[in-house]
Amino acid sequence: MTKLIADGRRGADMSDLYLTIVERAQTEQRIERSVFIGFAAPACNEDEARQFVAEIRELHRQATHNPFAYIVGTNSERIEYFHDHGEPGGTAGKPILGAIARLNLTNVAVVVTRYYGGKKLGVRGLIDAYGETASLVLAAAGIVERQKKASLRLIVEYSAVDQVQYILTQYEATIIDRVFAQNVEIHAEVAESIAPALREALKPHTQLLD
Repeated sequence: MTKLIADGRRGADMSDLYLTIVERAQTEQRIERSVFIGFAAPACNEDEARQFVAEIRELHRQATHNPFAYIVGTNSERIEYFHDHGEPGGTAGKPILGAIARLNLTNVAVVVTRYYGGKKLGVRGLIDAYGETASLVLAAAGIVERQKKASLRLIVEYSAVDQVQYILTQYEATIIDRVFAQNVEIHAEVAESIAPALREALKPHTQLLD
């Protein structure tokens, strides 16, 4: 059964929310003498997804095939990609991608490693085997609803710190770090949809670094 975990948040705009996996996972099954090993990992961007794929391919470089798929980003920045890695076109990477997409996930990479067992599965058999293995490993990884965040770095005079912290609280921003020097540098995160309004509210009291 797929695990669904609710991420802590208050008053989030629905456009800020997305589904992804909780953690890395690995599953294995044997189908008609071939061994199919599923690997899933969170990936915040395309570089992380490709690094994960390269890691698994290196780990299982003796495998017959290492097809993969990933989806990263949301809305207009969403990227979907798959590769069959030597299997007949559309029989490996595409069903892996389909398993991710059916769960409406993003920021996820999946590799399904196959060690050939001597019996051909045919087109339908390959599609089912790769899709099922991908679904199994995604279920094992767990699914979580997260919130898209914007990062803010502020320079605040000591006399304005209490007011700035009050404003951050009103906009449900999270303070990640504070550095006390000549002024106070505050690093905070807030729901992406709220960030423009928060920046406007902070302008009279802070210097915005980003």
